[in-house]
Amino acid sequence: MKIKSVLFNIIAFLFVLVGCTNDTEQSKEDIKSMIQDYSTDQLTASSASVNATQLTVEDEDKVDIYPMPEDEFFVSIAPYVNETHPCTFHSLTGCQGELVKKPFDIYIEDMDGNVVFDDTVESFDNGFVDLWLPRDQEFNATITYDNKQATSTISTFENDPTCITTMRLM
Repeated sequence: MKIKSVLFNIIAFLFVLVGCTNDTEQSKEDIKSMIQDYSTDQLTASSASVNATQLTVEDEDKVDIYPMPEDEFFVSIAPYVNETHPCTFHSLTGCQGELVKKPFDIYIEDMDGNVVFDDTVESFDNGFVDLWLPRDQEFNATITYDNKQATSTISTFENDPTCITTMRLM
């Protein structure tokens, strides 16, 4: 009888431990990984698009909706020289930018002048670079490529675009 009691306590303790895992942090990393995989063609679907609050994936007769992280905002930018397209919410499976597999120097600071991002990033096969920025803020962004530069203000509020195709390099 004592063995059953000990086993019961061990199993109950394990359930408590499992219940204490940080599911929010895990799902945040899962959604970021999933978006990365669609952006780089590691995952495929009939349609996958991102707005400020959700990732929507459509395949055959099935639609799956995944919530975005509460503290970060996804934005995908396609700097261009000659050709662009209008876009509000980024289609991970459909948007195509002009400059494919090109290195961009990206510098982003918040309105207080704090540097949020400063790195060289290579665009994907779709000509876009994906970034995660703090939510509910405005930023000054500068992108440089081949001695050309584009600047823009990017905001990350609930109704803001996740697809930036207006940064013309001049």
